[in-house]
Amino acid sequence: MTGTVILDPLVPVWLIAALAAMAVVGVVLAARRGLAGWALRGLAALVLVAALSGLSYRQEERAPLSDIVLLVEDRSASQRLADRSAATDRAAEALAARIEARDNTELRRVTVADAPDNRGSLVMEALAEALAELPRGRIAGAILLSDGQVHDIEAAPDLPAPLHLLHTGRAGDWDRRLRIDNAPAFAILGEEVTLRLSIADEGAAPEGVTTVPVDIAVDGAPPQRFDVPLGRAVTLPLTLPRAGRNVLQFSTPVAEGELTDRNNTALVQINGVRDRLRVLLVSGQPHAGTRTWRNLLKSDSSVDLVHFTILRPPEKQDGVPVRELSLIAFPTRELFLDKVDEFDLIIFDRYRRRGILPSAYLENVRQYVERGGAVLLAAGPDFAGAESIYRGPFEQMVPARPTARVLEEGYRPAISELGQRHPVTAGLAEGWDGDWGRWLRQIEVEPDASGEVVMTGADGRPLLILDRVGEGRVALLASDHAWLWGRGFEGGGPQLDLLRRLAHWMMKEPELEEEALRAEATGQTMRITRRTLAETVPDVTITTPSGDTVVLPLEQVAPGRFEAVHEGGEIGLYRLENGDETAVIGLGPAAPVEFERTLATGAVLAPVIAATGGGVRAIEDGLPAIREVRAGRPAAGRGWIGITPRGAYETLSVRQMEIFPAWLVLLLVAGLITAGWLREGRR
Repeated sequence: MTGTVILDPLVPVWLIAALAAMAVVGVVLAARRGLAGWALRGLAALVLVAALSGLSYRQEERAPLSDIVLLVEDRSASQRLADRSAATDRAAEALAARIEARDNTELRRVTVADAPDNRGSLVMEALAEALAELPRGRIAGAILLSDGQVHDIEAAPDLPAPLHLLHTGRAGDWDRRLRIDNAPAFAILGEEVTLRLSIADEGAAPEGVTTVPVDIAVDGAPPQRFDVPLGRAVTLPLTLPRAGRNVLQFSTPVAEGELTDRNNTALVQINGVRDRLRVLLVSGQPHAGTRTWRNLLKSDSSVDLVHFTILRPPEKQDGVPVRELSLIAFPTRELFLDKVDEFDLIIFDRYRRRGILPSAYLENVRQYVERGGAVLLAAGPDFAGAESIYRGPFEQMVPARPTARVLEEGYRPAISELGQRHPVTAGLAEGWDGDWGRWLRQIEVEPDASGEVVMTGADGRPLLILDRVGEGRVALLASDHAWLWGRGFEGGGPQLDLLRRLAHWMMKEPELEEEALRAEATGQTMRITRRTLAETVPDVTITTPSGDTVVLPLEQVAPGRFEAVHEGGEIGLYRLENGDETAVIGLGPAAPVEFERTLATGAVLAPVIAATGGGVRAIEDGLPAIREVRAGRPAAGRGWIGITPRGAYETLSVRQMEIFPAWLVLLLVAGLITAGWLREGRR
C-alpha cells in the first residue's frame, strides 16, 4: 500500500499564482500597518490557494512484478563447429538454474536457428522480437550464448538493461579460409579471364606455413593442383573451355586442427560467350532469297559476315573467263585454304560448281567440317543438276543425295515427328497465328541413314536435314523459297526464327543441343531439364555435396523435353547424371555466410554491448557470477556480470481523497476571516 499527494488545479495555474501574489501583498501591507488579524487573514488566503490547487491524496494497492532476464541461445550452423553446441547446452542450463534461483526474477529463453536464404545468424532480430513481446519496464538484462558472429548488427534493438555475450570460442581455435575476390559473370571464349584468389589463416594457426595447395576443377572434371602463397591475393588467368555456363570449383584440402573445411571451397559460375561469330556466305545463282541470308546475318551485331557472291547468271555466254569478272582479285585461296578454320559457319546459297572454287578448295572445306566447322547448304535447282556442289568432295558429308528431280508445286512446310523433339524446330509453330504460307519449289533428295529429317515438304518429302560429320555439323535445306515467308506470302511463316535457330545450332550454341542435361538454380531449388531426341529417358541421379545420391524421375513437359524440380538441402556443388549426359550446378555459395568467419569474437557486438554497460566473456574461462547493479552503472567485472532490478509492479486498486473538500474550505476560510475581524475589532 502506497500513498502520494497529487496536484490537480481547478483553474489555470497562472490565475492561482496571481491570486497568491495578491494575497501575499495584502498580508504584507496588513502586517506593516500593524493590523492584529494579518496572520489569520494570511492563513485564510493560503487555504483558498490550496483549495484551488486541487490537492488530493492518492492511495494505491500494488503487487510487485518479477524482473525478466533474456537468455538468447545461438543455434546456427557455426555454433555446431567443434564442441560449441555442447558448451552452449551446459552454459544455458547452468545460467538458467542460477537465474531462476534468484528471488523475483523470471527467465525467458530465445533460440536462434539458421536464417533462410543464407542470411546467417540473425541474433539481433530475434532479440528485438523477444523484447517487443515483453514490457520494457521488467527487462533486467540479456545474455547471449553465441560465437559473436552475428549478421544483423544493424538490427540491434534499444536495450533498457545490460547486454552480455558469453562466447563459445577457445584460445586455440584457428581456421583457413579460401576466398574469390572478383569473378566476372561472363567471359569471352578463347580469351583469358582473370580471377583474384586469396587464402588466409585466422586465429592460432600453425606457424611456418607459406604455401598451400589449391585444386581447380571445371564442370566437375578432374582437378588440377597448384601451390598458392598463404595470406596474399593471387591473380589466376583462366580460359573457359566451352560456351554456356562453366562451373569452376576452387578448393584447398582440410588442414589438421582447423575448425571447418566448409570455407575451403569456392564456386564460380561464368557464362562463356563468343566474341564475334565469323560467317562466310557463298552466293551462287542470283535469286530473290539471296538478300534473306544477308539481312539475317547482318542484323546480328555479333556476326562478322564475309559475302562471296557470283553475280553473273549461268546462261550468259559472253566468252569472258570467270576469273576476270571481278574488279579486284577475290582472295579465294586465302578464304578457302589459309583462313577457312577462322570461320564458325560457311553457307552455300544456290552455289554450283563452275570452276571458281576448285575441288581442292571444296575438299579443304570438307576437312574443315570434320575438324569442327559447320556448313549449311541452301539448295535450288542447281543442286539437282550435273554441276551440283554435291558432286565431288561434298558427297562424303552432305546428309542427302539429290535425285535430279525438281518439284515445282505449292506445299506447306511441316515439322516432322523427329523435328517435334529437335531444338531447331521444336515449338516453332507456337505463337504463330494461322497456317504457314506455302513454298513453291523443292528439290527431291534421299537422306542418308545418319541424317535427321526435322522438316518435310511436298508429299512428306525431306525438306530440312541435319547431320554431324566428324566434329562438325552439316545442314541441307532442300528449297530456295524460304524467303517467301519473309515476304508474307499467304501469311508467311517463322522464317527468322527457323533460320536463326538453324545457324546457331550449327555454331554449337549450348541452348540448341539435341542431347543435353541442364539445371537452373533459384535459391536452393534446381530445375533439371533434359533435352533428347529419344521418346523416353532414365531417371536422373543427383549427387549432393556431401556425397549422397538422390534418384529423381523426369517428367515429359514437351516433345523431347523432360523436367524435374529438386529442393537441395545442402549448399555446394551438385553433380547430375542421366544416361551419357552429365552436368554440374552450384546451389548457393560454396561457403555459406555462416562459415565466412568462424572464429568466436566479441568485436562485432562490442558497440552494442558497451552502450548498455555489459561485458564479453568466454565460456572457456568459466561462467561468471550474476550480481545486481543500479541502472547506469557498469554491469560487468572480473568474474561477474550484472542485471538491473527494475522494481516493476502491478496496480491492483486506487483510492483518491481530496485534502481540502469544499465544505472544509468554506469553514476554514470563513472561520479564519471571522477570527481576524473579531481580533481587529477588539483592539
